[in-house]
Amino acid sequence: MAKRRPYPSDLSDARWELIEPVLTAWRFERRSRALHFGRPPEHDLRDIMDAILYVDRIGVQWRYLPHDFPPWNTVYGYFAKWADEGVFAQLNGLLRQLLREREGRDGEPSACVIDAQSVKTSTSVHASSQGIDAGKKIVGRKRSIVTDTLGLLLAVLVTAASVQDSTAGTRLLDQVAAIHPGIRKVWVDGGYRQHLVEHAATLGIDMEITARKPGTRGFTPIPKRWAVERTYGWLMLHRRLARDYETLPAHSEAMIHLAMTGLMARRLTSENTISWRDPKSTTEHPITG
Repeated sequence: MAKRRPYPSDLSDARWELIEPVLTAWRFERRSRALHFGRPPEHDLRDIMDAILYVDRIGVQWRYLPHDFPPWNTVYGYFAKWADEGVFAQLNGLLRQLLREREGRDGEPSACVIDAQSVKTSTSVHASSQGIDAGKKIVGRKRSIVTDTLGLLLAVLVTAASVQDSTAGTRLLDQVAAIHPGIRKVWVDGGYRQHLVEHAATLGIDMEITARKPGTRGFTPIPKRWAVERTYGWLMLHRRLARDYETLPAHSEAMIHLAMTGLMARRLTSENTISWRDPKSTTEHPITG
């Protein structure tokens, strides 16, 4: 079978070298748990990953995958397994550590930023997992993320939009404190309540609420918190994240991990990202931190 022509979202050889060991180890471990190996896998892991990246970047429905990829139901099956078993989170953590070290930072962060984004949902999202963000007047879901000071993802939680920022923040802080025990400082905006500050203190984390100066007009980056706002900008380069299309919140979180994995892999290999915002351009400014 002739090799298909590559899509802009496909992994380069250099980026595949970063990701391949994790996926190969996953396949080996999964097969070793089986009673017998049976027939060898039919599809190449790189083709599967390229197809998943295509969905994340282009935003098509699974059934609309181009026919030169593996069958859509096979690709979705791998995506669901990798999401459920934390493979995308593992990839995100590995590349984040490598990127931090390349930037001259310690592999494990000592400070982080929390923020939330409410987005509309598609018709495939069950009403029970949606809500209304009264402040932003959005019916849908809320993405709460924690990043380091470089804007690299540490944790993500997808909830109904009606969930209060502080409620989601409490769960995220507990998660971050368990996975990254070196965290000692966190910045949040004014939407997070005082009781979250007190909860952070019980975890040994100093939480600081930052806000725009009174009377400030127009766009003004807020110290420290601008990093997480930039991360949301990076995520919006992926059409699948323009709104929430995933039936399960866990799969929404996986799509965010996947987007950051792709961005960090490009940065580690010094490759630019093609932007759909400017179809005349073949490159866009690389992410910086």
